Amino acid sequence: MRSLFDTLRGLGYRRGPRRVLAGIGGGLAEKFGIDVWLVRALLLASFLLPVLGFGAYLVVWILTPWEDGSIPLERALSR
Repeated sequence: MRSLFDTLRGLGYRRGPRRVLAGIGGGLAEKFGIDVWLVRALLLASFLLPVLGFGAYLVVWILTPWEDGSIPLERALSR
């Protein structure tokens, strides 16, 4: 599992500093140079898809590193 978490950190994607909920939209906007409100609108629109939108967001939230490099799933498994 350690190599999975190290790989996730190595991708260079972090939760955005301008987060509203979990920072996923802000992180994507920062990574790809897109307007943060556009990304947030697209994420909200994805929630209209049955299970996929919310389920994918939940998986990304669990696996996305915070700005300090910690990953929620890694912290939960280490307890």
